[in-house]
Amino acid sequence: MMNSMLLTAGLPKCYWGEAALTATFILNRVPYATFDITPHELRFKVRPNLNVIRVWGCLAYVKLPDLKIQKLGTRTTNAIFLGYAEKSDARRYLDIESNHIIESRDAEYFEDKFAKHKNIVLADLPENDDGTKQIEVFDEPVVQDEAVVKETPAEPELAEPSTKRTRRPKDFGDDFVTYHVEADPLTYDEAMKTRDAVFWKEAIDNEIDSITSNNTWVLVDLPEGARPIGCKWIFKKKMKADGTIDKFKARLVAKGFTQKQGIDYFDTYAPVPRMTTIRLLIALAAIHKLVIHQMDVKTAFLNGELTEEIYMQQPEGFVIRGLEDKVCKLMKSLYGLKQAPKIWYEKFDKVIRSNGYRVSETDKCVYTKFADGRGVIVCLYVDDMLILGTDLSCVTETKKFLSTKFSMKDLEDADVILGLKIIRTGTGIALSQSYYIEKMLTRYGYQDLPIIDTPYRSDQKLEPNSRESVRQLEYASVIGSLMYATTATRPNIAFVMGMLSRFTSNPGVEHWKAVKRVMRYLKKTQTYALFYSGDPSVVEGFSDASWCSDMESEYSTGRFVFAMDGAAIS
Repeated sequence: MMNSMLLTAGLPKCYWGEAALTATFILNRVPYATFDITPHELRFKVRPNLNVIRVWGCLAYVKLPDLKIQKLGTRTTNAIFLGYAEKSDARRYLDIESNHIIESRDAEYFEDKFAKHKNIVLADLPENDDGTKQIEVFDEPVVQDEAVVKETPAEPELAEPSTKRTRRPKDFGDDFVTYHVEADPLTYDEAMKTRDAVFWKEAIDNEIDSITSNNTWVLVDLPEGARPIGCKWIFKKKMKADGTIDKFKARLVAKGFTQKQGIDYFDTYAPVPRMTTIRLLIALAAIHKLVIHQMDVKTAFLNGELTEEIYMQQPEGFVIRGLEDKVCKLMKSLYGLKQAPKIWYEKFDKVIRSNGYRVSETDKCVYTKFADGRGVIVCLYVDDMLILGTDLSCVTETKKFLSTKFSMKDLEDADVILGLKIIRTGTGIALSQSYYIEKMLTRYGYQDLPIIDTPYRSDQKLEPNSRESVRQLEYASVIGSLMYATTATRPNIAFVMGMLSRFTSNPGVEHWKAVKRVMRYLKKTQTYALFYSGDPSVVEGFSDASWCSDMESEYSTGRFVFAMDGAAIS
């Protein structure tokens, strides 16, 4: 289906992702032969609106946003229909002039006209030397010059099918709906209509139980002049390192973006440990054969007491009958509040230091407690916690203490922290992001690319883009994902990422090609990991610099790496 859509529309292969999403959108609205019901009805309990279906890849006039409409000039832009927005009822289009993907609810469609057809009338397109109009389509993202149009419209030329027969629908099996519909619900009502409603309901009840037992709010009348903030439910399937579902998680979140500084909050800063700290702790654990356990603080942000007076609307699904006009006066912190991270950190810091732990001078999220050659190191990352000890009894004692102060989940031997897989072998410890890289390749559509041996061509000189940026928002997203891998476990792509990140504000074709090469390299080296061998070791530092390697600025480029126990720590 996807291939047919691309061929019919005449769009290049780089738009396969948009075609696949649209195909899924349509299949969700086609009755399954065995059930005589659509996947959409099974999930949302309502019949789908088929009036929104349009011919994929057709041409359209898309209304410009009011901010971009000038008194003199066009009020629409020429575009190609690419599908349906994921989180709204808008449609997705490829703006032919800017080559950007845009979303809009207002458009006029020409469902028999496609970019590949030679006889199309569209206004305001660039002209060739002979005065004819031209449509530019970008492929990876190179301009295709073949699509030339004339002033008189004509019907598209379609080949007759070689045979006429009735096709028997394929049997996709019992998991057909799951295959097509797998996104996390966006609202409370949506969660209650999914096939996983029983799991989401359990997660919601657990969240409400935590909030209630913690005395997070009291119901009161809204004081005169006060303004309540809203709240919403956030749903997410928490995954294991191998990609399987660990648990269904529901979180009630205050709409903190409506808070006013100086009224609803004052300070918001809360420290988190550096990735260098986590790598150093793993290296020390390998050398000294430390026990590494992991704990999760349940509803961590609910533990801090608020000093500000904040009112919130009652949560959806739990509005008390007869008390609909009441609001929640927050007594404790809640996820989503601007000050919530700071309040939680201060609460944890006060509790753990009261038990004799000392905070590190170099990282405020690391606490130590040693005596007579035995001891424990605690590293807190928001609500995730690594506990390293010289022996199991030290770790167990620490976990018991924390469990008396907070509602904790004991994960026992550390497995995954911040998306990093901790692999303990007979000789050392490895840190891997193989699943993160696999997910990243799939997310950006690079999973089927051929592999390559190096992430960067040494003879390639990347320069600023002098033309209009190419898919700037997507480029920024890709760079952000790659940078996380770089700072966590993949220092071998640090140099090229330092180069590519310079062009985030205005990427061009050459920058996209370089990003693609990095992805191909990561696909080849997906299972690479930082391995701390466990041998006695000291910190070793290495540095080097080029000589006037930047041809534009004539600056030199310097790099360094510090290693311990056989692998990089910074």
